[in-house]
Amino acid sequence: MNFLKKKNTLILALILSGLGAGLMLGEKISPFSFLSLKKTPDIPLDANFLELAKYFQDLSDQKGARAAYEVLESAKLPPNIDLHLLGHVIGDTLYKQEGAKGIRVCSQNFRNACSHSIVIGLLLEKGEAALAEIANACRKAPGGSGAYTMCFHGLGHGVLAYNEYELPRAIDFCKKVGTPEFQFQEFKQCVGGTIMEMIAGVHDRAIWLEKSEKYFKKDDPLYPCTSSFMPKETLFWCYLYLTPHLFELGGANLGLPTEKNFKIAFPFCDALPDTLKAERDACYGGFGKEFVVLAKDRDVRKIDEMSDAELEKVYSWCKLADNKEGTGACILHAMQSLYWGGENNRGVAIRFCRNMNDETYNRSTCFFHLIGVVNQYVSDQSYRQEFCSEIPEEYRFDCNNRLISPSK
Repeated sequence: MNFLKKKNTLILALILSGLGAGLMLGEKISPFSFLSLKKTPDIPLDANFLELAKYFQDLSDQKGARAAYEVLESAKLPPNIDLHLLGHVIGDTLYKQEGAKGIRVCSQNFRNACSHSIVIGLLLEKGEAALAEIANACRKAPGGSGAYTMCFHGLGHGVLAYNEYELPRAIDFCKKVGTPEFQFQEFKQCVGGTIMEMIAGVHDRAIWLEKSEKYFKKDDPLYPCTSSFMPKETLFWCYLYLTPHLFELGGANLGLPTEKNFKIAFPFCDALPDTLKAERDACYGGFGKEFVVLAKDRDVRKIDEMSDAELEKVYSWCKLADNKEGTGACILHAMQSLYWGGENNRGVAIRFCRNMNDETYNRSTCFFHLIGVVNQYVSDQSYRQEFCSEIPEEYRFDCNNRLISPSK
């Protein structure tokens, strides 16, 4: 089957789709030398994504994927290069070199790209027979309490390719991974991954080109989330990950969408009725999730180093929703993306909420929900106490009441 195409197809697909590139491609590839390997190589700041992908692919093959990840973690790179997708390039080689056990040497850096590559590799090599092994690998995925279910989001990309970009078949396949223990979050995240893959066509460009028009409709911007085959319990995740498609409908080049595109795209969410509040919030919220990465020029290594000016850019973009509900949902999902289940330094999320001095409602709501996500992802009492002491005084009583156990 075509879904077994290897990493060269992946790299080409990323470029052709516009994802991760952000820069115009030159006429030929000129990989840089890494004969003298060091953690911070001198990489030309005009390098494009294809050149970088080739560099890290070759580095992974010749020096090992572990070494390539060390370089990627510290290398100075051009702006608007998708680090998550570069992480996938290395992760594909890591799977070839170490198989499922490679997930033990992954990190949560690059937004779980490494663990995503491992489970996709298992699926594409072994098919449905690998599901038990995939679940076991996801339990070992690096990161906090959210790493396990996010691992299945990555799997969803491979599931769509495995099912030859037939979305209903892929959704049925995702059902096989859901468990009651996690409220079937594995299933829901898997479906979210299929939506992202349907937008990008990363793993098999040829089949994607053939099938993508079938699952996107110009007269229904929110399709396939509005389709009859989309299960009700997955609608939230469908709308949350649909955002890049809405950018495209707003005229965007996905490599570098603009504020003009955001203004056009936000109103597509208005089509969802008030009775579907969770789905409306997810639709608006997906913008905030994307804005965080875009404001940092896609360098997901440095999200917790975002400046106040970059955080203000995210906030100003969220206000382009032009309604209180949409802006609020965008802000909350941006905050969650900044916090990233506790994987990022909490200070960046605190600054994001604190800087909303012009609108008391958004500031208070932001802190209320930030306290909630800390409660969800972090059980360590010392962390919780330190967090509560770092937020503005007016929110500390609520924070202590919700996060600090009576015994403490």
